[in-house]
This record gives sequence, C-alpha cells and structure tokens, in this order.
Amino acid sequence: MKVTEDIKYVGVNDHQIDLFEGQYIVPLGMAYNSYVIMDEKIVVMDTVDRNFGDEWLANLAAVLGDRKPDYLIVQHMEPDHSSNIVNFLNVYPDATVIGNGKTFTFMEQFYGKNDSMKKQVVKNGEELVLGKHVLKFVLAPMVHWPEVMFTYDCTDKVLFSADAFGKFGANDVEDPEGWDCEARRYYFGIVGKYGLQVTKVLKAAAALDIQTICPLHGPVLSGDLSHYLDLYTKWASYTPEEPGVFIAYTSIYGNTKVAVEKLAELLGAKGVKVAVSDLAREDWAEAVEDAFRYDRLVLATTTYNNGIFPAMHSFIEHLTEREYQNRTIAFVENGSWAPVAAKNMKALFEKSKKITYTETTVTIKSALNADSKAALEKLAEELAG
Repeated sequence: MKVTEDIKYVGVNDHQIDLFEGQYIVPLGMAYNSYVIMDEKIVVMDTVDRNFGDEWLANLAAVLGDRKPDYLIVQHMEPDHSSNIVNFLNVYPDATVIGNGKTFTFMEQFYGKNDSMKKQVVKNGEELVLGKHVLKFVLAPMVHWPEVMFTYDCTDKVLFSADAFGKFGANDVEDPEGWDCEARRYYFGIVGKYGLQVTKVLKAAAALDIQTICPLHGPVLSGDLSHYLDLYTKWASYTPEEPGVFIAYTSIYGNTKVAVEKLAELLGAKGVKVAVSDLAREDWAEAVEDAFRYDRLVLATTTYNNGIFPAMHSFIEHLTEREYQNRTIAFVENGSWAPVAAKNMKALFEKSKKITYTETTVTIKSALNADSKAALEKLAEELAG
C-alpha cells in the first residue's frame, strides 16, 4: 500500500489472535503496522509481532527491490512492534538502528546485548536528513511506555505516531462501527491512564503541519484530521465525549437488573441517551469505553460478602486506575438485610478527581417496591436535570 509517493506500508494483519495484550478481546483481529520511506537513504519504521516475521520481511523485500535499508527507527519497544529487530539485522546487518536512550535499554532487556549492532541515539527535536525527506523526532514518554517517540516527516507532512491514534482490528477487515468505537476502547484500555502525557505530546504535535497520521495499529489516517485530533484531545483531558448516562450493573437473581431497566426506561422517556452493560457478561473494556464516553455514570450492584459484587469491584478499579474524572456518578444498591454497596462503591473513588455524586442514592431491599421505585424516579429526574 502506498501512503505517499515515497512512503510505503509493509505491515501485517493478525487473525490468529484472540486476546490482545492477554486481556482485550479483538474479534476483528489486529494490525501491526510498519512503513518504509524511500529516498537517497531508506528508513524502515518499526517491525511487527514475532509471529509474522517472515511475512513482514517479504513485504519489506518487495518494496525495497534490489536496495537495502539504511536505518531502522524503533519508536516503541513493546514486543508486538519490536520482536523482529534481530531478524531484520540478520538480513540487513549494515542498517543503523535509531532510538532514544531508553529504547536501547529495553532492547537489551528483551533481546540481549548486540555489540555488532550499529545504533544512533536521538534526542527530542533532532532531525535526520534522508535526501529530500527530513525526519524530526518527538519524544513521547509514557504514551504509553517511557521510551515511546513519534517521528514527523517534514517533507510529506506525515506523523508516525507509535501507538497513539491506533485502534483494535486488522486493516483488511471493514469495521462496521467505523474508527471511533475501537479506537476509543483501545485508547482508554491501554493509554487512558496517561492523559497528561498525551496532552503534552498533542500540544507538541499541534505545532506541526500534519496531513497524514501513520499509527502502529489500525488504518492510516488522512484527509480532514480534525475529528481524530478532537477526540484525542477530549480523551486525553478526560472530557466527556457526549452527554448521556451509562449504567453499569451486576445482578444475582435479576432484581437489580429490573431496577436498571426501569431507570433506563425513565431516562429514555426524558430524552436522555442511555447505554447499559451487564458487567458479569459483557466485555469489561467495552464498559470502560462507555464510562469515559458519557458524562454521567450509574453503578448498580448488590451487597456481597459485606462488600460489592466482584465484577463491579473490578470494573471500578479499571476506571480509577485510568484516572476516571470529570463525571457525575450515581449509585443503586441492593441488599436483603444490610445493604452497604453504595458506601463501598463510593469509597473506591476516594482518590478520584472532579467527581460529582448525585444527591439521590437508590437502595433496594431484595426487590423493587413502592419506595425504591419512587427513589428511581427521583434519581432519573436528577440525572436528566
């Protein structure tokens, strides 16, 4: 695939994978992207997952023809991108590997010491001249590893963005939901904790004239980039993407589920956009995505072992470890003799920033009755107000 006249795509698609990073469901597979810049000097941008070394090297050879690469730029040392560095050097031993100081520290940790490797350590803002193409390096620490860096091609105005702007899904499969959904799930699942660092690098990128974004996962982004940049700005600043209520619940015998369905019905009747997830049965990463997407969150669960149901406990931890903030939260608790779920859920947000709690907390004792139905109606009024 041609990105520009001189920039070629040599990545691979993975349809064998079931869990990305051992935890994220990827029904549409995964793409490991790699690029080649053809000029007087030739640059290869990153390698791919270890299971696709032969395919990647064949893709690379097809683009290079009878030429050989001068440089391999390593933007990110996670193994799904770095696992074929050794294989690359076995085929192209004269190529110089470019990275920052932390890059080579991680490289030795993963793949051992290589005294014969030619390496070039770069710093933030340094440039590499290939001929007509001039590359500028933008260090992006903790987006989402400490050695991450972006590379900007000043000539074709292309930003090679490492894991930023990536998404779940192979590139040879059409995503029926478009870019946003799986990019959002990817961002908040993997990068979400590091909003401050993402915001910082976005400000640095804003000074560049970017016409194309080449991430390490997902499609190449081109044309009007404002939609992608706007979403990333919101995600990085923990700003709700749109108004709406996300209801996440667990239910043992179905009574909490009945309450959730009633609340969703009441909110819908008031014109509020509502999304609902059963945390015990649905993908937790999808639930995390929706919690960050909307500006209001309802957590409904049962008291369990004098605490809260395990799936809800885990879900809240997924939120707090990703710096969940700038939202309104409401609680619905159920307990037959000593309901304490609301108190325990709120305690898990103790260190969270900029959280507003509704005045109304709904307590259900076993099943809905007149009092708890009235409380649901009051909560719906408050959330819709």
